[in-house]
Amino acid sequence: MVRKTVFLLFISVTISSCVSSKVYEDLQGRYNALKAENENLMSQLDNASSEGKIYSVDLLKDEIAQLKADNSRLAMDLSACEKNYARLKQSYDALEANSSSALIENLERNRALLVQLEEKERALAAEEARLEQMQRELSKRSQRVDELEGIIAAKDAKMRALKDAISAALTNFEGNGLTVEQRDGKVYVSMENKLLFESGSWSVNSRGREAVVALGKVLAANPEIAVLIEGHTDTVPYGGNGALEGNWDLSTKRATSIVSILTENAAIPKNNLTAAGRSEYAPLASNETAEGRAKNRRIEVVLTPKLDEINRLLNDL
Repeated sequence: MVRKTVFLLFISVTISSCVSSKVYEDLQGRYNALKAENENLMSQLDNASSEGKIYSVDLLKDEIAQLKADNSRLAMDLSACEKNYARLKQSYDALEANSSSALIENLERNRALLVQLEEKERALAAEEARLEQMQRELSKRSQRVDELEGIIAAKDAKMRALKDAISAALTNFEGNGLTVEQRDGKVYVSMENKLLFESGSWSVNSRGREAVVALGKVLAANPEIAVLIEGHTDTVPYGGNGALEGNWDLSTKRATSIVSILTENAAIPKNNLTAAGRSEYAPLASNETAEGRAKNRRIEVVLTPKLDEINRLLNDL
């Protein structure tokens, strides 16, 4: 701008020396006008520059303040994030440590449970084997029980048939102090002494012999029957003469007298026969009356099926 002014002055001087005063004055006027305009422009330019600088500084201050505010906020956010991260990391580390410990503990517990499970499976297998064995044994026992029940039923039927046969053979003697009954799987033939013996004697009379012989025929047809002959007395002491020592001796001799008659039948196995004296100690009735004493003085023949097969089955149960 200064160069332009100098240039204009130079032109004005040159022109003033070369032109007339009117022209010079015109030019001088124009110069003055241009100079004033130039100064005005320079003043406006300086004002504009000054306002621009102020505007730029204020703008920069605002931007700096905003940036500082943003920076502060970001710093606070960063600090919060760092604290949150530290807290999360601490929680994660604790969780990882606890998880590892819990995992190890769970593994140990699972191993222990597996061991227990294996033991229980072995115990269960052993129990199943034992139950199977028991089932087999139970099946065998059930089979033996069925067999035993069949044998007992057959023997009961046979004993009923034996009782009926004895009753039929001794029909003529029933009502004369002779009874035949079946109980507890046995047949009992009871003969009062008035049918067999005289008072104080152990010799069988003729009528009694007939009854014993008839009984023997039935026993001969049933060789598998065990025969027990029991002699019984009342409570009256033996008062007869001879070698007898009392009611024990009398009851025994009367039983052996019956055995002697039965052994005359060769078809009766002698190993089936047993004689026993029971004296007064197995009464049927009271010894306070004559009728009671008469019932107690008797020979009782107890017929029992041989139980060898039944005993074998019972031992197998």
